Amino acid sequence: MLFLQLLASFFFLLLLPFLSIIFLKRASARKKQSSPPPSTAISPPRSYPIIGSFLAVVANCHRRLQWLTDILQVTPSATYVLHRSIGIRQVLIANPAVVQHILKTNFHNYGKGHFNGTLKDFLGHGIFNVNGESWKFQRQVASHEFNTKSMRKFVETVVDTELSDRLIPILTSAATTGTVLDFQDILQRFAFDNVCKIAFGFDPAYLLPSLPQTKFAQAFEDSVTISSDRLRSFIHFFWKIKKLLNIGSEKRLRIAISEVQEFAKNIIREKKNELREKSSLDSVDLLSRFLSSGHSDENFVTDIVISFILAGRDTTSAALTWYLWLLSKNPRVESEVLKEISEKSEATAFDEVKDMVYTHASLCESMRLYPPVATDTKEAVNDDILPDGTVVRKGMLVTYIPYAMGRMETLWGSDWADFKPERWLEKDEAENKHWKFVGRDAYTYPVFQAGPRICLGKEMAFLQMKRVVAGVLKRFKVVPALEEGVEPEFVQQLTSKMKGGLPVRIVEREEKE
Repeated sequence: MLFLQLLASFFFLLLLPFLSIIFLKRASARKKQSSPPPSTAISPPRSYPIIGSFLAVVANCHRRLQWLTDILQVTPSATYVLHRSIGIRQVLIANPAVVQHILKTNFHNYGKGHFNGTLKDFLGHGIFNVNGESWKFQRQVASHEFNTKSMRKFVETVVDTELSDRLIPILTSAATTGTVLDFQDILQRFAFDNVCKIAFGFDPAYLLPSLPQTKFAQAFEDSVTISSDRLRSFIHFFWKIKKLLNIGSEKRLRIAISEVQEFAKNIIREKKNELREKSSLDSVDLLSRFLSSGHSDENFVTDIVISFILAGRDTTSAALTWYLWLLSKNPRVESEVLKEISEKSEATAFDEVKDMVYTHASLCESMRLYPPVATDTKEAVNDDILPDGTVVRKGMLVTYIPYAMGRMETLWGSDWADFKPERWLEKDEAENKHWKFVGRDAYTYPVFQAGPRICLGKEMAFLQMKRVVAGVLKRFKVVPALEEGVEPEFVQQLTSKMKGGLPVRIVEREEKE
């Protein structure tokens, strides 16, 4: 049996380049033609012996995420088994009941699997790439940083300082000179400074007027991009060969990861010296907690640092980038957000943002359409049967897709494509003038994961985003400077990005606006 599988794999690899060329040409030709409505244009892909639906996968590689979403939108159960190639099966999911089964009910049966190996070079044994006791330990230590006291400190010291001392002056200068800024880059710098200060007690000063280009920032971006390409590769055999030979993208990845790890290790060494000099620090940060927990292995702590930089730098910046673009296209929503900001402006920074109900709803709505993490894949430890009857075999990949779930008519109604914060709100019965936030369960809206792995930093992320929205929009109008008729492209990596960034012009608001 094993011999037959190897033989089939060998012939498939021989044919692969020719098949890819043929179907990429066909895909290009179809792309030039006008597409009929989804209800008539989309149907599940054909599957063939040995190669499965590989031909359809190649034909839709330029729009993979949207293609998977299209399939799930026309699948009655919102669960579909994709036959990839050489017997590989992947379960695609946009069904809340199935998501709950995977992330909670049968949590222990779905782990990182082979994805652990794919991302190991970059994330190592960090919290986002491990299962079991190592994951439990990292989560337990990190949980101490997400209490109310820590979050108040985060908003009133870290975020407010970065906002007033760095972000606002840069925006003021851009408004005066008419400079076009890449707001995605600005937000990544802002978030990077913040996560380093709150988690490691270290200020990298990356958001400066000169917008300095650093080796670390480029190395981190390369590490994320190439690691994401590994995950999306049709056959992992190819990147493994490149890694073995140390050529092409894998050579660039090795160099980039080395640069990222050295940056992280320098932070760790400085923190160790600080702990030696002062047995009791005035401010205990996340890194101090890990170093004081008895784990002296520098490589392990390095993995932890890299994981938290990834979480803090890329998720909130991605969410805010798409949010600001959506606001620019929806002036009614922007007007409601500005109205709420003006009503809360007399409160302290923390109290101001935690009670911004409409802004909170508009952020949820933005992330429904453009989630910072578009897909999440697990691997089955044992055979299982999903709530909708889908049979899962040991070793099968199981992927739930928040991007697709945010576009399901069965979950959000026929107006799912509309940016509509009111779908998260209802009028307070006691005070009919005020909105009351009505959340959706975490399995219908798994933007922050759900179950035991639900994001620890969810509330902190919302506080940071609302503080940025309040601080920026109160003083400035952010005007996208895209070419007319051009809409930004959603790029799926470990975290989502806006392809090419978000070029904007900054306009100072009138006092009465």
